[in-house]
Amino acid sequence: MIRDLTFSPLIPLSVLAIWAGIAFVLIIFAAWRGLSGWALRALAALGVLAALSGPSLKQEMRDPLTDIVFLVVDESASQDLSTRPDQIEAARTTLEARITAMPNTELREITLRDAPDNRGTLLMTALAEAMADEPRGRLAGAVLLSDGQLHDVDLAPDFPAPVHLMLTGEPQDWDRRLVIESAPSFAILDEEVVLKLRVEDQGAVPNEDATSPLLVSIDGEAPQSFTIPVGRSIEVPLMLPHGGMNVIQFTLPEADGELTTRNNSAMVQINGVRDRLRVLLVSGEPHNGERTWRNLLKSDPSVDLVHFTILRPPSKQDGVPVTELSLIAFPTRELFMEKVEDFDLIIFDRYKLRGILPASYLDNIARYVENGGAVLFAAGPDFASADSIYRSPLARVIPVSPTGRVIEDPYRPRLTDLGARHPVTEGLGGLRFAEDEPAWGRWFRQVELEPDEQGETVMSGLDGRPLLVLDRVGEGRVAVLGSDHAWLWTRGVEGGGPQLELLRRLAHWMMKEPELEEEALTATAEGNTLTITRRSLTEGSRSVTVEAPDGTVSVVPMEETAPGRYVAEVTGGEMGLYRLSEGDQTAVMVLGPSAPREFEETIATGDKLASVIRTSGGGTFALSGGVPRLRLVEEGRVAAGRGWLGITPREAYVTQSTRLSPLLPGWVWLVLLAGLSVAAWLREGRR
Repeated sequence: MIRDLTFSPLIPLSVLAIWAGIAFVLIIFAAWRGLSGWALRALAALGVLAALSGPSLKQEMRDPLTDIVFLVVDESASQDLSTRPDQIEAARTTLEARITAMPNTELREITLRDAPDNRGTLLMTALAEAMADEPRGRLAGAVLLSDGQLHDVDLAPDFPAPVHLMLTGEPQDWDRRLVIESAPSFAILDEEVVLKLRVEDQGAVPNEDATSPLLVSIDGEAPQSFTIPVGRSIEVPLMLPHGGMNVIQFTLPEADGELTTRNNSAMVQINGVRDRLRVLLVSGEPHNGERTWRNLLKSDPSVDLVHFTILRPPSKQDGVPVTELSLIAFPTRELFMEKVEDFDLIIFDRYKLRGILPASYLDNIARYVENGGAVLFAAGPDFASADSIYRSPLARVIPVSPTGRVIEDPYRPRLTDLGARHPVTEGLGGLRFAEDEPAWGRWFRQVELEPDEQGETVMSGLDGRPLLVLDRVGEGRVAVLGSDHAWLWTRGVEGGGPQLELLRRLAHWMMKEPELEEEALTATAEGNTLTITRRSLTEGSRSVTVEAPDGTVSVVPMEETAPGRYVAEVTGGEMGLYRLSEGDQTAVMVLGPSAPREFEETIATGDKLASVIRTSGGGTFALSGGVPRLRLVEEGRVAAGRGWLGITPREAYVTQSTRLSPLLPGWVWLVLLAGLSVAAWLREGRR
């Protein structure tokens, strides 16, 4: 039971203060005048003030509360290195026994693991969350069992008791890591890209090596070895081997005695893009569809377009001087013999043999295709005539042959079964040939074509006749569009159609853009989930083989989510480089950071928590020297010393009941004040 004296004034404090002031002045005046009873009058005045202040005796029934000590155990990935797991287990067992043995003390243990999304060790966040669940007045101390490498020190809470840090690790620990200082997210093909990196040693390095070997691998291929300096930033020039995503892996061989190799590798993903795609468009004559091709290619900022239109054939005899036949001379030899290899795509738009391009030029274009070039034939009625470009050396690379018939009946273009799977036409909104007609505008002319065995018909026209045929010839690609009415969609005739998307995809497929490959295996990473996509023109069930960074191999079945598109999801347990294979297709993908944030700095240190420890009055102790003793210290005193740490008792309690009783009954105050007043009067009366 606890007793306290409390006051409950019967009148406002301001009135009580005024009355006290008046009484004081009168007593001083009485003493100055020499009145014999002034002392008794002073006692009577004090008695009145005491009675008006309402003195009471407060009696409380209290239940004492135990003090709370937090033990925050860091079990993040970096705590699995070297002897740290054994140190943690030994320190935890010792501290649990010592703290629970202390009188009136409870232990709250918090286990901390790696934060999601590679946010590292959130030690202060864990301490703040633990504080939120307990009364602040009961917190007697906190012990952090960690390597001191945390990533949220700015979020340190205002802890009302000493905070102590017990460092894991050994004095001789050292580590080597690879740091990528700068790397572009994309680069131009055939141009040098420069990455900046640094090899850094941390801790008690046994040998100050001036150099270190570095292995560089692209897309999981055999690595190349280089020697680079340690502790100095260097620039590494590279040439990307292909368009699309390139995965570049840098690796440092393991050095003797270093803590871990998890930070010896770094992976960079760089998207290879072409600088400019050069396209040569040759229009055999002016027509409505010519502007469609020109507008499409001019609207693409990645395309450099060279466009020639033959307005007047040389055979025309109208007396016009040769010097006035064109604004500029048609550089046929320069374009089709000397610089044809400079173009990524050549488009013949309603071109026919008029003697402008001799057979040797056209034969050179055929060789250009076989060596990796691309030619698109946008056919009109001329393709079925005696002057057809098919009747030239180009015939050996054209995947169709004209029958000589031009059909001028209305029809709606449709996707074939193959076209529904091909990336050029996939998802355009058209329906397959055997199903209902798509909601596209009609075309009104089609050149009848006979495809060869290798050509792939992705769109059909009237009565299922081939309309768009694609083929690979040698290293190059060829496409034939058997109609010159695609411009009707541009004009919105009968609702139009996806002409811009179709022609854009067609042009980019011919220029070998990676995202439009028919047979491809790709992957994307989000969080710890790997989404694998297989695109193929063939049907049938599929499964992908996944090799994890630790070498384990698993086979994952794939689900066909759309015609020709198979998808599988893999939840990765380990961050790093994953190798994927399905049939003859292979790919690599990085899941998460190659060196997680937890392994960026692995040497135990108390520097990051120094301000938090100092402010709270705690201390930092190395577990390599043993577990310190525990002491009870008063609040405000030094709570850490050589070989010991302090816990501050809080003496918190819960009040069960409270009772207030007057210090003196009212009649006692009345008798006391009356007695003092009468005594003062009698004393002064004798005088």
